[in-house]
Amino acid sequence: MSSTRLKVETTEQDRDLVLVHGWGMNAGVWASLVARLEADFRVTVMQLPGHGGSGYDAALNSLDDWSNSLLSAAPERAVWLGWSLGGQLAMNAALLAPERVSALILMASTPRFVVGEGWPYALSPDIFLQFSERLLADPAATLSRFLAIQVLGAEQERETLKQLKRAMQHRSEPRAEALADGLRLLLETDLRPAMAQLRLPTLWMLGSRDTLVPRGLVNELPQLQPQAEVRMLEKAAHALFLSHPRACCRLIQGFLDELCRGRSSCYR
Repeated sequence: MSSTRLKVETTEQDRDLVLVHGWGMNAGVWASLVARLEADFRVTVMQLPGHGGSGYDAALNSLDDWSNSLLSAAPERAVWLGWSLGGQLAMNAALLAPERVSALILMASTPRFVVGEGWPYALSPDIFLQFSERLLADPAATLSRFLAIQVLGAEQERETLKQLKRAMQHRSEPRAEALADGLRLLLETDLRPAMAQLRLPTLWMLGSRDTLVPRGLVNELPQLQPQAEVRMLEKAAHALFLSHPRACCRLIQGFLDELCRGRSSCYR
């Protein structure tokens, strides 16, 4: 099975937690979250294919290809936390290799980012098509615009945007072909039919002011994945782990501690 070689960063400890960032971002966005979690978990921070210095093979451009690349670089078994597109990749990794993913934490993610019949909790496909066109004309300006959308509506929007921009510094720029393929994945991916197969412990974390993942999704998720825990963070937008770090960490740690309760070995 072919996969792209990815860059990863790992902390110490013995409970494995994998973090997967979203489209156009890099592993630097997780710095503040890792600082809060690394005392309790061995955190492996992934760089998506073609992002943050990871290699990119344009022939390996499907959702399965990207998820398999992540699986190739991940610990043998771990809890996976995915943000936005990273959440879809984490879900898909659990579908491809259920023995490798012990639980999911899905942050500002969705099984489908695009509206469709019976699915209003999403964005118009025109938005992604516009981003694709702008990406070809001016990649830097397009990414800058996307950063602003991440925090739009947040309680402290300007400060959160500054945090996000600082977090993105000092890492390699994403490759143009990876950005284009990632946008296509956001436009085309629909994991709803497969969600019944995701029987593992799952925590969904959504922001009430998220403009990319509308809050109405909170009512639909229990129908798609009845055993999942769904939490809404008030006054949070798409980058909720930056604007609400303490609340996010409390939810993450509480969820993971509950997994370990009564078990001799966590996440196994």
